[in-house]
Amino acid sequence: MAIRSVAICALYATPVLITFQDCCLTCSVVCGASMQPTLNPEKSARSFRDVVVLNMLRKWRRPVPQRGDIVAYISPRNPRRMIVKRVIGLPGDVIETLDYKEKRVTIPDGHCWVEGDNHGHSEDSNHYGPVALGLIVGHATHVVFPPTRMRKLSTQIPDGRTPLVTRYEHTLLA
Repeated sequence: MAIRSVAICALYATPVLITFQDCCLTCSVVCGASMQPTLNPEKSARSFRDVVVLNMLRKWRRPVPQRGDIVAYISPRNPRRMIVKRVIGLPGDVIETLDYKEKRVTIPDGHCWVEGDNHGHSEDSNHYGPVALGLIVGHATHVVFPPTRMRKLSTQIPDGRTPLVTRYEHTLLA
């Protein structure tokens, strides 16, 4: 009888847990050096991956991220790959690019500019241009593993990477 009760409980709990993970919160492993020093700061092979909490509810409450947010999005080049980067520019902002085909880009409506904190090791908007907001699947809020690095993630934009002109400034200049 106890096995049957556990099986029924698992049967009811599984869809609830899957829905929670798909729609509310989930954890994701961040691989690589593109977000160093914010994520994966050590360069040894053993300690090269941070696990972050992705808040999926925030995309419904506030679909446009804020400058400095760390977001997870589906790669514009490979839809099977999820990427974690920092939002640098929002729709209407003018960004001075690092390696993009144009020196300055005005971010179109429905898009944002994302970059890794470690520019020399990051494939980001400087490679493929502005990212559609619809590709964002969640906002990274906390590092939860390894335990020695547990903390809330900062939303500070790296020095020298603020937009040249923001949409708000566009309206003042018009």
